[in-house]
Amino acid sequence: MAAHNATHAPDHASESVRAREIDAEQTHLDRVYRRLEEKIHEAEFLMDDAAKRGQVGTPGALAERDAQVFQAGVHLHRLNSEYEDFLFGRIDLLLGKDGKKGPDGAYTSVEPAEGAIVDNRARIAETLHIGRLGVLDADYSPLVIDWRAPAAAPFYRATPVAPGRVVRRRVIRSKGRKVLGVEDDLMRPEITATLDGEELPAIGDGALMAALGRARSHTMRDIVASIQAEQDMVIRAPAASVTEVEGGPGTGKTAVALHRAAYLLYQDRRRYAGGILIVSPTPLLVAYTEGVLPSLGEEGQVAIRALGSLVDGAEATAYDPPAVARIKGSSRMQKLLRKAARAALDLSPAGAAPTQCPAGQLAFGDDEETAPAVRTDRLRVVAFGSRIELDADELRAIRQSALGGTAPVNLLRPRARRLILDALWSRSGAGRRYTDPELVAEARAGFDEDLTTETSFQEFLDAWWPELTPRGVLAAMADEKLLGRWARRVLNPREVRQLARSLGRLDASGHGPLSVHDVALLDELQQILGAPMRPARPREADPLEHLTGLEELTTYADRNGGGRGRRERLEEERTDYAHVIVDEAQDLTPMQWRMVGRRGRHATWTVVGDPAQSSWSDPDEAAAARDEALGTRPRRRFTLTVNYRNPAEIAELAGKVLALAMPGMQSPKAVRSTGLRPRFALVGDGAGSAGESALAAATAAEAERLLGEVDGTVGVVVAMHRREQARRWLAPLGDRVVALGSLEAKGLEYDATLVVSPAEIADESPAGLRVLYVALTRATQQLTVLSAGRDQPDAAGVPDLLRD
Repeated sequence: MAAHNATHAPDHASESVRAREIDAEQTHLDRVYRRLEEKIHEAEFLMDDAAKRGQVGTPGALAERDAQVFQAGVHLHRLNSEYEDFLFGRIDLLLGKDGKKGPDGAYTSVEPAEGAIVDNRARIAETLHIGRLGVLDADYSPLVIDWRAPAAAPFYRATPVAPGRVVRRRVIRSKGRKVLGVEDDLMRPEITATLDGEELPAIGDGALMAALGRARSHTMRDIVASIQAEQDMVIRAPAASVTEVEGGPGTGKTAVALHRAAYLLYQDRRRYAGGILIVSPTPLLVAYTEGVLPSLGEEGQVAIRALGSLVDGAEATAYDPPAVARIKGSSRMQKLLRKAARAALDLSPAGAAPTQCPAGQLAFGDDEETAPAVRTDRLRVVAFGSRIELDADELRAIRQSALGGTAPVNLLRPRARRLILDALWSRSGAGRRYTDPELVAEARAGFDEDLTTETSFQEFLDAWWPELTPRGVLAAMADEKLLGRWARRVLNPREVRQLARSLGRLDASGHGPLSVHDVALLDELQQILGAPMRPARPREADPLEHLTGLEELTTYADRNGGGRGRRERLEEERTDYAHVIVDEAQDLTPMQWRMVGRRGRHATWTVVGDPAQSSWSDPDEAAAARDEALGTRPRRRFTLTVNYRNPAEIAELAGKVLALAMPGMQSPKAVRSTGLRPRFALVGDGAGSAGESALAAATAAEAERLLGEVDGTVGVVVAMHRREQARRWLAPLGDRVVALGSLEAKGLEYDATLVVSPAEIADESPAGLRVLYVALTRATQQLTVLSAGRDQPDAAGVPDLLRD
């Protein structure tokens, strides 16, 4: 059931098969786009024809013209908005029980015909491509099946346990008009299927599953069956709860969770129209995820986000050292951010005294004071012929009283405004001049209206209770003295210093490089501050209300979002989802759990992870935040036990680190052995710049050697502080080599992996051994470990951490 981005056989034949299959899908996609262009030209012709009808001038002709323009325009807009990344899937099907076809041109039978499989051999009777819209050729045969059509259901529903007619499911990755790659899942790996007289090929993990399924060993067949059964149970688990999935490296956690999303969405599209959010820890894993689970149609129903891009307008590009990450990720930050948000109101600058207002019932300032600046430590008005003043202490008391509410800070401004008016009215004594309550109420209403309509009063209020932004508060926390005052009894002095220096990379408005932990803080501050109240926008007119002659032609593009797709608008606006999938959940900090939890208040959840791979230093604290995010929903727990990514030789080596990181934890069972033991290499002696040069040369040499051993990708994993160095070292080797920081490798896999200086990775954080375990389990074929002096290698180059 998993789909990965690696080739599993290190031979040129497999690569040529991949290239041939990509070419075949490219040929089909080219044909689809030619047909789409024909349909677009047809829609444009209808638009032109409708415009000519308007020249007749009769009311009937105008009404007919308007209706035709509107319908043709809707069709044209839909074709254009779905034009990019149009095709994403394919299923190859056995002969069905009957020969009936549906309106989309595909056969309707779900189950295969008797005799469709003979002696584990079968012929592919039908191939369907799945995309965003249905496309028929000129003879009304299906070129693409709309993903929502009944004929597309097997693409989402079929599993190896219940395959129906599906033999092979293919995910097609494309950008624009170019096919970038294909990945196959075999629903029936035990059979040999032919298409047009040739054996049906399988790319990616489909090739591995085919080899396992056709192996002569009964043990191998049993392993394949166990993979299929345990993954299928997760995919089909009831949705009205939290589905928790644990499994070690290579067990297919991510792919299972994504297939579950597709299955749930297709099973109950109405229920999940609120959207499915998939949260991945890194942008690299997002890119991989997008290849496994293509976007499922329109309306923004599936949003795939990295943790660092969950907040609109923010994108994580910086990296926090482990010590700073522990501070920012801790649940202690809730209290600190609440203090900072309220204290930030005191940072509004105090200027000179305000100016005298023009003649009228109310005025600010004195006759002698003419400075234009707004002063926030004193408020003066002239009312009913008397001067009324609120000094700094009174204003401070009013602010504290207003902040005693539980509403977000920006939403408390109307309360503060009311308290100021109450204080001024009370100080004026005007209420005591009247005995009739109606007259008192009338005078008070006039007092409030006159005062609040004065520009000077509004300017004072804007300066005294400014609109706070999350970025602005975060930037204010870069002042170490202020932060120390706010963080008293929350952080120790060293932590205050580390946090302030980290936030010092932001400018005064809070713009600058953000880390993934900063994004969670921005989200928390958004909740604490709230969005200020805005005047209500006028209702957007319904397009059907404008079907009146020329107006319809001139406003059509505007009513369709000015060229901006509805899916994009919905994705930007949505902050609450119907189903949330959290990948690599063991890495989320308490503050990140709070951020994700806000997006799933009413959602069902699928949470996948592996405690042995956690990079967070306080699992208990994270578990408490996780429980708070998931609430009291019932939970179903599943464990995946089979590792079919790593050969047994690599899994055995990684298990030595697991035993150090989490004694007693069992690693998943590897299903295959290649006979290739992990290789150990040494960096030449040297210190300072000579040592760095030797490390650079050895890293490049080992990566180049691995390139010659495998046909696919080579991942080079280094400690986080060496990321940029490693990218420079490896740049001449081309794009088949990927340099990764240790925390970026999570969830990814490569044909070969080079792990540089295990001791550096293990020592970079309290969770370093678990991070090293992750690094050692990325390879599908070959692993090399490069040791430096810090690793204390023996004569064979084996580092101290990996010796028996």
